[in-house]
Amino acid sequence: MQLYSRGRLIFFSVISFLIAVSLTSIFFTLTLPGDNQKMKNYDSKTDYEGNSSDNINTTPVIYDKSSDQNTDPGLSPEEYENIDIYAKLNHGVVNITTIILNYNWFLEPVPQEGGSGSGSILDQEGHILTNFHVVNDADSLSVTLADGSEYEGKIIGVDPENDLAVIKIDPKGKKLVTIPFGSSHTLSVGQKVLAIGNPFGLERTLTTGIVSALGRPIKSTSGLIIKETIQTDASINPGNSGGPLLNSHGQLIGVNTMIYSPSGGSVGIGFAVPIDTAKRVIPDLIQFGEVKRGWIEITPVQLFPALVRYAKYPIDRGILVSEVTPGGNAVRAGIKAGKTPVRYGRSIIYLGGDIIVEIDNYVVEDLTDLYSALEDNKPGEIVDVKVLRGTSYKTIKVTLSERP
Repeated sequence: MQLYSRGRLIFFSVISFLIAVSLTSIFFTLTLPGDNQKMKNYDSKTDYEGNSSDNINTTPVIYDKSSDQNTDPGLSPEEYENIDIYAKLNHGVVNITTIILNYNWFLEPVPQEGGSGSGSILDQEGHILTNFHVVNDADSLSVTLADGSEYEGKIIGVDPENDLAVIKIDPKGKKLVTIPFGSSHTLSVGQKVLAIGNPFGLERTLTTGIVSALGRPIKSTSGLIIKETIQTDASINPGNSGGPLLNSHGQLIGVNTMIYSPSGGSVGIGFAVPIDTAKRVIPDLIQFGEVKRGWIEITPVQLFPALVRYAKYPIDRGILVSEVTPGGNAVRAGIKAGKTPVRYGRSIIYLGGDIIVEIDNYVVEDLTDLYSALEDNKPGEIVDVKVLRGTSYKTIKVTLSERP
């Protein structure tokens, strides 16, 4: 064993300390590019390209157009717009469930859940706009708001011709979110639209798309033609019926009504009743429970091949005026009824009267066209009725009465 003196121990201790200080200085010099630079603290928040995500905001953003703080680079302006519209208006969309009464073997009434759909809250009084086919044949209605509260609904008025209905709940003082009206006559093909509803009984959902076409005529559940519907590729599924179709300003521009679906699911062809049509009929539905429409007081008979051959008519499309109501508006206007009675099955048809072919430039070929031509006319309005009388055409001005 070698022994060291006190002087040697002090010498070797000083040398060891100096070597340690030198090595430490060399290490920090190689690590830091600048004297004043701080060491960057990398953690697990990096993306797949190795870039730091320290500045990525992972907090949910509630979009406010008036704020400049919402600058999340992960969302586009269009996404912000969608988020904002849904956040503000989804509470204005309700779920409607119908209850129908069936009878068991003992002829006792048994309540059963029927269909379901959606609706838009119109005002603080609790009026809700939906489809006629959603509430048709319902014995009672259950309306559920976005917060889960449930109310009994009452049918206020129905318009089968446009597949529209207004129902009402008693909000009992609760503040309701309402859907603001827009306009459908300024729409353009390609314009962005959004649909909110309760498809398949789920919670409120949002789908987006564009206006695919305008002025599409479709047949309603009542068998009549709804004129000028809006076609959209926004997904509309069972349960969306009656819900709102919105523009990019969050305004109601249509009522989602039906889809074209060979398979039963949405294939991107949906139809909505224009809101301008709804705005025209809502006051009547609330006040009268029905729409007051104009009518020409006649007994109409749609031309059919056997009748055309028998009477030797020069046209095969149109409405024969078989009879007129004595003292009615058709008589006062000068429309002629038939005089020669013929039997067809159990019916008596009077031949020789005028044949209506147009009303206000709307071509009338059958009974559906007759109802559709007068769908947007009120009692007291004057329409131009083009008729074939004998072998010549004549246009007659008729003041409409109220449709029975």
